[in-house]
Amino acid sequence: MKVILTGNEAVARGAWEAGGHVAAAYPGTPSTEILENIARFPEVYSEWSPNEKVALEVASGASIAGARALCAMKHVGLNVAADPFFTMSYIGVNGGLVIVSADDPGLSSSQNEQDNRWYALHAKVPMLEPSDSQECLDFTRAAFEISEGFDTPVLLRLTTRICHSKSVVETGERIELPVREYERNPAKNAMLPAFARQKHHMVEKRLEELREFGESSPFNSVTMAEGSEIGVIASGVGYQYAREALGDGASFLKIGFSWPLPRRLIREFASKVKTLWVVEENDPFLETEIRAMGIPCFGKDVLPVVDELTPAIVARAVLGKEPAPGREGEVPPPNRPPLLCPGCPHRGLFFPLSKKKDVIVTGDIGCYGLGSMPPLNVGETTICMGAGFSAAIGFQKAGEKAGRNEKVFGILGDSTFFHSGITGLIDAVVNKSRGVFVIMDNRITAMTGQQENPGSGRTLSGEETVALDIPKICEACGVKGENIHVVDPYDLKASAEAVDRAWAAEETSVIVTTRPCALLKDVQKERAGLKCSVDEERCVLCGACLKLGCPAITKRDGRVVIDRAACNGCGLCVQVCPKNAIGREGDAR
Repeated sequence: MKVILTGNEAVARGAWEAGGHVAAAYPGTPSTEILENIARFPEVYSEWSPNEKVALEVASGASIAGARALCAMKHVGLNVAADPFFTMSYIGVNGGLVIVSADDPGLSSSQNEQDNRWYALHAKVPMLEPSDSQECLDFTRAAFEISEGFDTPVLLRLTTRICHSKSVVETGERIELPVREYERNPAKNAMLPAFARQKHHMVEKRLEELREFGESSPFNSVTMAEGSEIGVIASGVGYQYAREALGDGASFLKIGFSWPLPRRLIREFASKVKTLWVVEENDPFLETEIRAMGIPCFGKDVLPVVDELTPAIVARAVLGKEPAPGREGEVPPPNRPPLLCPGCPHRGLFFPLSKKKDVIVTGDIGCYGLGSMPPLNVGETTICMGAGFSAAIGFQKAGEKAGRNEKVFGILGDSTFFHSGITGLIDAVVNKSRGVFVIMDNRITAMTGQQENPGSGRTLSGEETVALDIPKICEACGVKGENIHVVDPYDLKASAEAVDRAWAAEETSVIVTTRPCALLKDVQKERAGLKCSVDEERCVLCGACLKLGCPAITKRDGRVVIDRAACNGCGLCVQVCPKNAIGREGDAR
């Protein structure tokens, strides 16, 4: 059957068709939809794990037990999962193990632009790079075969455009495979130093076998153009850009099995062209290896090393001219600064915090990171998940050494708290941090699209489960009960009082804000009739409401206006207006 699928949907379909048994992930754009789609297949056990390390360890355990397992994450997630990833290269597999890394060239939704192809090189595992949705499905199926055939995890590397672009895919049927038998074998599966030393030799031998396999791999293909002297080596979406820019005016070596590289195939292709180009986004991964082989080529000396490529960029670099007129660039995207949504509960804590002087706020990865934007301007740092807490500890200690009197607030969300915030809080308690640690609990993993987390009370499949109690966890970590402040962020007075108490404390303090994400369907349905409006006669244009940074409130034609369609009725603007000029429908003024 032919269907139109995104790359992420095709990976999910491929895992199912391959007879996959277990899938685990932590949501992260651009990889999130892989697990959401796998979860639709009842034959595959699927879960949102607390973080990527746990997800890979779940998949690794399933693989050792004999199941075909897949783990998916965005590129920075593999940093979190690197510990089990490198060791699983030594252990190998029983059932096939496929690890999906979704890179983000152009930083559409990420804090860095790292190129995870280097992970395959350093972990010494094979890597596949699909260039469209059909290859996403086919390569995922093949990855399980390669994994079991060579006793190795396989890295399936995608990028944002491959993950989210749609193309026609010919689907197949599921291969029904039983979970393989498991036999106890500590020498294979327990990486004690004595065993690991032996396994390293096996890894190097396996790498050479994989290199030979790659020379004749069907995932690498050559297309020769008659009369053209230009040759292009590319993989993934770089191939699509080059193909669109150059068409039949160049010969192509498309590398889908991109580590270890097929050196003989590359040499043979290079010998047939006069000018060789390597077209790839971000780092010169292929180019570095090809130059090390003594093959001259053009690449990052002309092509940019940052951001995404486009056909126009490739055409200008290779041909030295503009491409044929097309749709690219005709309608530039609007400049839309990131903002907290109307009714976002995080705003209720950020607003009183923005009024405090001598306060440093270390932020984290999530919607609350947008608090650093004007007009709230609450947030000094965003490093990685969990660092909102850990960085706060270091910042506070450094300030004490310098004799500075600022108070440090570390901020993260409920999902991030479960991901990697708990250990930071433990560190704060044990090492007697005077910082304030804020957990913004909106009952969901919001920024990546409302996925469940250990506090939401539901599994990935929608089954009811235990909803972990954040204040109790904080108390179990050693925070004194009187230093744990739970507030509704829609109550500005209560939020301000909590900030004041925590600011004055000399011990580790915690603030937990509890209010569901304003975009949850149940919340929107519940609040559909709650709208705020401005009484023009009372409004004195003081601008107090504008300081909330709510996108529903604007100043237009010399008056303050609240967009009824955008308003969530949270009532924060009602509370900040000094002239009682803003009211909520149904409320008395």
